Amino acid sequence: MGFKVGIVGLPNVGKSTLFNALTRTAAAQAANFPFCTIEPNVGDVAVPDPRLDRLAAIAKSRQIIPTRMTFVDIAGLVKGASKGEGLGNQFLANIRECDAIAHVLRCFEDGDITHVEGRVDPVADAATIETELMLADLESVEKRIAGLQRKIKGGDKDALDQDRLLRAAQEVLAEGRPARVVAVADEDRKQWKLLQLLTAKPVLYVCNVEEASAAGGNALSARVGEMAAAEGNAHVVISARIEEEISQLDAEEQVMFLEEMGLEEAGLDRLIRAGYALLHLQTYFTVGPKEARAWTIPAGTAAPQAAGVIHGDFERGFIRAETIAYDDYVALGGEAAAREAGKLRAEGKGYVVKDGDVLHFLFNT
Repeated sequence: MGFKVGIVGLPNVGKSTLFNALTRTAAAQAANFPFCTIEPNVGDVAVPDPRLDRLAAIAKSRQIIPTRMTFVDIAGLVKGASKGEGLGNQFLANIRECDAIAHVLRCFEDGDITHVEGRVDPVADAATIETELMLADLESVEKRIAGLQRKIKGGDKDALDQDRLLRAAQEVLAEGRPARVVAVADEDRKQWKLLQLLTAKPVLYVCNVEEASAAGGNALSARVGEMAAAEGNAHVVISARIEEEISQLDAEEQVMFLEEMGLEEAGLDRLIRAGYALLHLQTYFTVGPKEARAWTIPAGTAAPQAAGVIHGDFERGFIRAETIAYDDYVALGGEAAAREAGKLRAEGKGYVVKDGDVLHFLFNT
């Protein structure tokens, strides 16, 4: 099960620099002019989790396989993107395919790097992008409502449900509010997600600050924090320049560099955790001599569906899950000791997997 985060923002805010750092590559060209990214760059990044290394050490696993998230670097949007300005429309389609949006905001002053609007105001930048996404959604919703009318006249239940949800979105969008403020009933969530509305996706504001403000942020990032809190969204403070430098160092050098900069951890780690929280994700582990592996699932996932992330046959033929809590596995020194101490449990189809569970699935082929 893959989770995809789209990196968006105005031109020259540091999107491609951040992407380079996140993916440990130089695939995205970072240059000081608008639209330097002309194709969406896609990269997978390993999710850092020290628990996986600890489990692998205990089990003497020969291979360590972390879970991954996909980041998509989408070209800079500008005012009028919803009407095709700049490179707008072709990239709006790329955003639709993402599970969440990481909205990079310029929170630094630098006379050598031009701002497309001629000023540095991250809150105004956020409003510009949000407006373009809302306008694109509104146009899409109106077209889809019109296209459903023939099916509705024929009594098509799915069309009726879609029309109802689309009209709920249309109402808030017409008021200048994003689709994510619509209260969606549990039974409608699957259908709602299929609408792929841009402004229905959760947003993580990424405040790109100068190097000196990487540890505590600055006045500009503080304003973004206030905005995010008021909206119920999340934000993180990162210096994309620092992250790009860190990405080129080995593990030992990274530790030294972070200490010199007064940082406890890389911004990548904070961004990943914030993305996990935003998407309500969690991790479980499978551990053995061959490999220790992390798997990502939505919080609240039952054992059969968690097994299905590994392979569909695991879910279809699910019998039970043998589970050990991470803390018990570590404290007791592995599976055999946990089993002997009565800390290994057999759980059925109704078991809801907890973050950090070490699982072994039994299934019929």
